[in-house]
Amino acid sequence: MKVKPLLRSIATAVLAAVMATGCTTRSAVNAAGEQTLFVIVRHAEKSLDEPKDPTLSDTGRVRAQRLAGLLTGKRVAAVYATGYRRTQMTASPTAQAHGLQVQTYAADIPAADFAATLRNMHPAGTVLVIGHSNTVAAIASALCICVVAPLREDEYDRWITVRIMADGKIWIEETHY
Repeated sequence: MKVKPLLRSIATAVLAAVMATGCTTRSAVNAAGEQTLFVIVRHAEKSLDEPKDPTLSDTGRVRAQRLAGLLTGKRVAAVYATGYRRTQMTASPTAQAHGLQVQTYAADIPAADFAATLRNMHPAGTVLVIGHSNTVAAIASALCICVVAPLREDEYDRWITVRIMADGKIWIEETHY
């Protein structure tokens, strides 16, 4: 498990850029000193039932339940997934456990745009984002303003957490679940 703090000056520069575009800043919204925890994972293991839009395999359904279990006790504010069945099925147990609807986002939205929307809409709490092998690292990179290694095609268990503190400090942690 590795944890990397980012320089405050980078976070300050990004917040200044966000302010310049008319977005709400974290310091203005999050005066209570709360943090935002973004959990970014790839959809669980897919089945071989439909090449273009598969469902989850039995292993994938177990992993989706495990994901929901790992977020028990967290104040989950939102759950996001692309419109594909495998991402929706991965997100669903967590959303149901927290009384939320899965919010669908476009798989081809630029990561920087999606990350800006996420930061702006969620100044506190835990936000789960389900993506794909070719989008998870880019979304995490855009959230943490750092480099995140791409996922391998056979990698379904990487758990990336981007923690944005009320003071603007950003931490990233990568592990497996």
